[in-house]
Amino acid sequence: MSGSYILKQDEQLSGLNYEKTETVRRFAVIGAGPAGLSTALVLNERGHKVDLYDRADKIGGQLNMAAAIPGKEEFFEMLRYYTRQLELSTVDLKLGTDVSESLLIDEGYDGVIVATGVVPRDPKIPGQDHPKVLSYIDVLRNKAPVGKRVAIIGAGGIGFDVAEYLVHEEGQSSTMDLDEWLAEWGVVDPADARGGLSRERAQPVGPAREVPLLQRKKGKLGAKLGKTTGWIHRSSLKGGKMIGEVNYEQISDEGLLITFGDGRKDPTWLDVDNIIMCAGQIPLEELKAPLEAAGIPVHVIGGADVAAELDAKRAINQGSRIAAAL
Repeated sequence: MSGSYILKQDEQLSGLNYEKTETVRRFAVIGAGPAGLSTALVLNERGHKVDLYDRADKIGGQLNMAAAIPGKEEFFEMLRYYTRQLELSTVDLKLGTDVSESLLIDEGYDGVIVATGVVPRDPKIPGQDHPKVLSYIDVLRNKAPVGKRVAIIGAGGIGFDVAEYLVHEEGQSSTMDLDEWLAEWGVVDPADARGGLSRERAQPVGPAREVPLLQRKKGKLGAKLGKTTGWIHRSSLKGGKMIGEVNYEQISDEGLLITFGDGRKDPTWLDVDNIIMCAGQIPLEELKAPLEAAGIPVHVIGGADVAAELDAKRAINQGSRIAAAL
């Protein structure tokens, strides 16, 4: 069973049994994000020997960036859980290691699970190497300084997350302070207001920045946001511009030049301090082909398998199921 591991509908709904293996094998898991972590721990629980590699100096992958978003602080608890589970396991964690195919081939593993995640998509905009331009990784992981006027290229989940982060002064949030959160959203005793919400008593915090969200395609921005949380994102960004059918023409000292529609109409310069690239991701699966050529069984999971709209729940499910099946 080599290649990408696709969850079938019955697998998504069925239970899991982590049975002890009859034949102990040695596996390498590349990438310590949610997909790699779940794979490594389940393989280890079943009795296999597992080396877990990551080029970063800590586990979690993009969970570390997600946890910086206001309202998503629960991801810190997921990271704490996985840290403890690794301590209780016999998984050999190898952080700060940039893995090559030659290393994996020389080690003679019985199988390799590629959970290397994603890399940002290149939007190919003239001038995108300008100093004004930052990636979402620069902002969320590397804490690059960001000006007060910002344009975000891409209105998917990551674009909305970056906007949320920036309108809250680099992630400052009421989520961890109950009294502050209740006051901000106008949550009151249901005896005082129908449904326990009072628009009059809500005290929303004004945005720290102007953060217009832009996307190339037609349609509602943020259409794929979670049905139960999308309204929260839109409320937090209320007053910010959300602009669709945009063509990105040029980036320069003047800012970002855009036009609209198929006819590339109404050229407009957006005078901004920074342009944040959130234009999607592509799978990082460069290890797959050379390992397969060397005859090593390879399984590609998580963002390295499907990069669209990263989903930690899906990644953990996929990792656990491939580990149960090996």
